[in-house]
Amino acid sequence: MTAVDFAAFVERLADVAGETILPFFRTQIGAEDKSRGGIFDPVTEADRAAESAMRRLIGEYFPGHGIIGEEFGAHQDQAEYVWVLDPIDGTKSFISGMPMWGTLIGLLRNGEPTYGMMVQPFTQERFVGDCEAARWRGPGHDHVLGERKLRVRPCSDLGRATLMTTSPLLYPPPKLEAFRRLEQKARLSLYGCDCYAFAMLAAGNVDCVIECGVQTYDIAPLIPIVQGAGGMVTSWDGGSAVRGGDVIASGDARVHEAALKLLNG
Repeated sequence: MTAVDFAAFVERLADVAGETILPFFRTQIGAEDKSRGGIFDPVTEADRAAESAMRRLIGEYFPGHGIIGEEFGAHQDQAEYVWVLDPIDGTKSFISGMPMWGTLIGLLRNGEPTYGMMVQPFTQERFVGDCEAARWRGPGHDHVLGERKLRVRPCSDLGRATLMTTSPLLYPPPKLEAFRRLEQKARLSLYGCDCYAFAMLAAGNVDCVIECGVQTYDIAPLIPIVQGAGGMVTSWDGGSAVRGGDVIASGDARVHEAALKLLNG
């Protein structure tokens, strides 16, 4: 498959996801709780329908590829190429009618991220990266669809940084203490944007994003976007973040280094 064919296929995946999800957005859609007694972890008919649609398309065109998805688990995940799918990252925002959610589509080769896309069909935005470069497509101020290169912004220290996380409620006590150490040093902290926080980091609007206990499908598609924009994504101990766990992304190496010291302090 040529680069043009691949790009067209991924765009089709994004189209299928959006076409499936949007009719459910800002409706009285119900949500099941996957938490089994823990913090509310919703899943909807839209999540399952969108992942099913993407899986069918991948199976039709790439039957030898693996898939890791939030709703239906892993299939052939030891294959050379493995697709990573999160149909609605930010389901709590989705069921609340807020646009801070997106569809995540990633591709691993031999376990390493090579391509990622974050799609927000309601705002018509697509954030795309391949670890070497990253781009945004969406409507501009004149409402005409456009495209631009994504680039993280420089930030000299944590005291000048904007920090984002999904929610401190997701942190167990020892890790919450570590997060609070970091939060106290930041100029501004914001909650509740899920994958959108990483997209804003790549776009140069945010300096640091930290999460606790994420899964592969939450982070692997975002790594090529952040890295393609010049940022970095690691685990809290500075290792690979591709398998999830506790992860941190920064636009500037100086902020990243300082944040890791505080997290491990």
